[in-house]
Amino acid sequence: MASTQDVLLPDIGDFSDVEVIEVLVQPGDRVGVDQSLITLESDKASMEIPSPFAGEVVSVAVAVGDQVSQGDPVLALVPQDQPAEVTSPVMTEIPETQAAETTAAVEEPALPRPAPEPPPEAPVPRPGEAERRQAPIPIRPQDLTRTKHKPHASPAVRRFARELGVDLTLVEGSGPKQRILKTDVQYYVKQTLARGTAKTTDTGLPFQLPAAPEIDYAKFGAVEQVPLTNIQKISGYHLHRSWLSAPHVTQHEAADITELEGFRKSQQEAADREGIRLTLLPILMKVVAKALEQFPNLKASLTGNGEHLVLKHFTHLGIAVDTSKGLVVPVIRDVDKQGLHMLARELTEMGTKAREGKLLPRDMQGGCFTISSLGGIGGTAFTPIINTPETAILGLSRSEIRPVWNGNEFTPRLMLPMSLSYDHRIVDGAEAVRFTNRLRELLEDIRDLLL
Repeated sequence: MASTQDVLLPDIGDFSDVEVIEVLVQPGDRVGVDQSLITLESDKASMEIPSPFAGEVVSVAVAVGDQVSQGDPVLALVPQDQPAEVTSPVMTEIPETQAAETTAAVEEPALPRPAPEPPPEAPVPRPGEAERRQAPIPIRPQDLTRTKHKPHASPAVRRFARELGVDLTLVEGSGPKQRILKTDVQYYVKQTLARGTAKTTDTGLPFQLPAAPEIDYAKFGAVEQVPLTNIQKISGYHLHRSWLSAPHVTQHEAADITELEGFRKSQQEAADREGIRLTLLPILMKVVAKALEQFPNLKASLTGNGEHLVLKHFTHLGIAVDTSKGLVVPVIRDVDKQGLHMLARELTEMGTKAREGKLLPRDMQGGCFTISSLGGIGGTAFTPIINTPETAILGLSRSEIRPVWNGNEFTPRLMLPMSLSYDHRIVDGAEAVRFTNRLRELLEDIRDLLL
């Protein structure tokens, strides 16, 4: 009699409750080793989970919208060369506490979608509660001073609440046993904004956002609503929080890379022999790593209470990658310890994984400085948003030939525009200018990298 083999979710980093956005197989399918079974989407990337062995699928334990963690069952199959004799779906038994988390995660996506929001003066209905809630609930003094209870919510909902600065003890849960769902947090935020109460950033600074008016664009012409991807939605929250929490200043500079480009081209033949495409970016990463050694504040971070500075004795650089589902930032580790060919190869591999949606959460963690290059698209300068809790981000625009005065005449030189955005709480203007000056010096004479 053939035996079935459970396929469990492998290690996907420090993340839990990752959403299933696609199920690629069904009972009766035959799968091979490393064939993709499901697609997950985490905070900043989507990833496909491959099969560790070949066989015939007997049952699938997950569905689109489920949230899974390491060790959760994905499916059951009969290993290759064994006939499938199981006729009904079989689920691996899950421990009681784990089952509670899984059940709640399944129930949350099944909630009905909220109805279109009414005008600002009307209450914001929670899905399924329009009949019970006829008007906004005012904030009462006892709401602010009541004894706090431990909220019942999944890790994903807790993370979502932290990103929005929401105290879960003030949120009413609508799930089983008053479990707080993501829709409950969204409802609470909408009600709070409608009341015009002050919110608080994760830096402790109060600010107030008026409720945005609801506009019926259809009365002006034909319209279509296209849902954002999870990456776009979560990135949007992160970028908005970064912009509000860190006082941004941007310093612009241009470096003469005429000789550097000549050096790069002279090394391309050697790189080709190793199957490597040597672009300007690996060279620039080495330059940034060298400059960060001399200006450690540019790769530091503030502690959560804002009272201490964390100086990092490593140089992991995040590289922004444009994908069809949104912007992701894989991290290249120990840039200061790697050679140009190693960096070029790792950049190619990370870029491919990002565009194919195969980045794991650990591939995007631990960065201390980010580089965003738009040179391949165009532009002369821009203001990149800091990837908090990092302190700075370097933006690169398209290099171009410009006339430069050499003391006797104007000569054509290849100039690279650079834009450094930095957190003014940590770095002052003078230090930022010294940093960009050092970048320019290193780019104009890379022999300084040897010193």
